Amino acid sequence: MTVPLEVIFEGMDTSDAIRARVEDEVSKLERFHDRITSCRVVVQAPNHHKLHGGLFEARIHMTIPGGLEINVGRHHDKDHSHEDVYVAIRDAFGAARRQLQDKDRKLEGFVKRH
Repeated sequence: MTVPLEVIFEGMDTSDAIRARVEDEVSKLERFHDRITSCRVVVQAPNHHKLHGGLFEARIHMTIPGGLEINVGRHHDKDHSHEDVYVAIRDAFGAARRQLQDKDRKLEGFVKRH
């Protein structure tokens, strides 16, 4: 992996297993889009003040050449699959992959203009 990666854990202890999963997801993105210049991932633990099970959140900030940025960070209040940190990470990187594809299409001129 050649992308400078920063992984931050909020509200939880640092986890080598979670860090490894994030590194794996970044490597997959790097194979798809080899010009990512930086990547910052924040993994946030659930807020334990709620009455029901908490949901993990994964936020991603990436930069690519041309000063373009990819930002992913949605809180899924009703998606109980995000009670699993690995699902939250997978979904965040899926959204980042789609945003990268959209930016590539725009740069290559494949976007319909109405």
